[in-house]
Amino acid sequence: MKKILSKLILKIIGWKVILHGDASNLDRCILVVAPHTHNSEYLLGNLAYWSLGKNLKVIIKDAHTKAWYGFVVKAIGGIGIDRSQKNDLVNFVAKLFEKEDFSLVITPEGTRSRVEKWRKGFYHMALAAKVPLVLAAGDFGTNSIILGYKIPYEKLVSEPYETIMQEIQEYYIKNNIKAKIPENWNPKIY
Repeated sequence: MKKILSKLILKIIGWKVILHGDASNLDRCILVVAPHTHNSEYLLGNLAYWSLGKNLKVIIKDAHTKAWYGFVVKAIGGIGIDRSQKNDLVNFVAKLFEKEDFSLVITPEGTRSRVEKWRKGFYHMALAAKVPLVLAAGDFGTNSIILGYKIPYEKLVSEPYETIMQEIQEYYIKNNIKAKIPENWNPKIY
C-alpha cells in the first residue's frame, strides 16, 4: 500500500524517481544525500524510497522520537540520537547493519546552511558497517529524485579517501543538481 500511495503522491506533485544504477543498490547502504538545503528533501526522498519498496532509516535528534509525534517519526525510519551526549555513531551504525538490511540516510553537509566542506562520518560509517556508499539528490531544477549511484565497499577500502570524495563531488557537479535553496549548496565538498 505504501508503495502505491508513494507513487501516486509523487505523480500528483509532479516529481519523478530516476535510478542511476540498479534498485538493489538501495537495499543495504549508506545513502549520501546532497544537497541538503530544505526539509522537503527528506519527505521527497522517503516517497522515492517507498515507491521502490525499499527500507530507509535516518538518524535524527532524539527530541523528535520522544515527542508526542515520535511514533510517526519512528514509523518512517527515524532513529533518535541524543546529540548532547558523546556518541560513537560509527560503531552504532555498524551494529544496526548487523541486525537488518536498510539504507541509512546521511546528509554530510550536516546542516541546511551553506558549508565549505562535508563532514566525514558517512565515509567512516560505510567502512565500519562494510556497506557501499550510494549517492542521492533531490533535483529541484527537474523535479527529480535521483538515486542509486553506487561506490562499492571494496572501492572504499582500496582507494584513498580523497579519490572517493573527488568521485562524489564530480557526480553532483556532472549531474548539475539544483538545490531547493541554491545559495546554501556548495558542490565543492572537500
